[in-house]
Order: sequence, then structure tokens, then C-alpha cells
Amino acid sequence: MRSTGWARSLAGVLAKSGISPNAISAASIGAALFGSGSIIAAGNCVHPWPAAWIVGAVFIQLRLICNLMDGMVAIEGGKKSPTGELWNEIPDRIADPILLVSAGWAAGLPWVGALAGWAAIMTAYVRSIGATLTGEQDFCGPFAKQQRMACLTIAVLLTAAESLWQGDKQILQLAVILIAVGTCITLVRRILRLAKKLRKTGP
Repeated sequence: MRSTGWARSLAGVLAKSGISPNAISAASIGAALFGSGSIIAAGNCVHPWPAAWIVGAVFIQLRLICNLMDGMVAIEGGKKSPTGELWNEIPDRIADPILLVSAGWAAGLPWVGALAGWAAIMTAYVRSIGATLTGEQDFCGPFAKQQRMACLTIAVLLTAAESLWQGDKQILQLAVILIAVGTCITLVRRILRLAKKLRKTGP
């Protein structure tokens, strides 16, 4: 996605605007908060509120765009900072659980959303440990960040249209369960892959 024309153009505009990569990283948390608020509002209203679901989906994608732009502006715009790595990682660890827990709450499955949020943090933690121990980061799936957010976005958009078939958040429930299970599988897979790599390199 970094090589697409729109991404390069947007990164160029942001780099020239004077906005720092760290500010873009922080904005991803704001996008996650707005998205989660919309999802919770839509999931707990008495009457169907399709617009709120759609707004939630838009902010999920805005969060991902922020995640993409901070790195591009930092590297390609020549705006790296000493704290850039912190700002690149920590907002993600906040935004992921905010959105996943909110989706679980809106779907009526709060503990499943909490499990998904915990697993999302742990997959990143194992990736970070792997980078420290081996010098390489493992972004394997099946439910890495992009896959989690894609699944959630599609589910939220479909939930906005569920009045067409008289649904009651079944799609969102299925998506939250799928993300929780898939992210746990991803966590186990990353641990096993890291252990295998460490055994090959020896003590």
C-alpha cells in the first residue's frame, strides 16, 4: 500500500504541511476513539442507526491510514525523531483493544472483544520480542492488524445494512468471535515460529 499513488501523494502533502509523524500516530488513537464511540452508540441504540455503523467503519480505516502515514512521513519525508519508534508502536497498542473491545460490547459479547483486544496486544508483544532476539519482525497472520481491521470494517458495514434481512448484529458477533480466535491462532503461531528460529540459531 505504501507504493500506491494516493498514499505517496497524501504522505507528500502531510510532510509539507508541517505535521509531525508523532502527531499523526497520536491521531490514530483519536480515530479509534471516534470509531469505537460510533460502534457502541450504534450497537446499543433502541432503533437501527445505520449511519453510526458507517461512521465507525470510516474511522477504523482512518486509523489505519494514520498508521500508514506516520511511517511514510517519517521516512520518506525525512522527519524521523528520537521518540518515533515509541509513537509508531504505542498508539497501535491502544487503538487495537479500544476498537475490538468496543465491537465486542456492541455485539453483546464483551468478553470475546476483551479476548480479541488482549490477543492483539500479545501478538505485537511477541513480534517485538522476536525483533529484539533475532533482529527480524514477524508479521505473520492469519489475523495480523490489517486482517483484523479489514474483518471488523466489513462486519460493521454489513451490520449497517442488516435491517434489510431483519438481522440483529449476528454478523458483528461472528466477526468478533472470528477475530478473537484468529488472533489467538496468530499469537500461538508467532510464538512457535520464534521458538523454531531461536532453536536454529542456538544458545
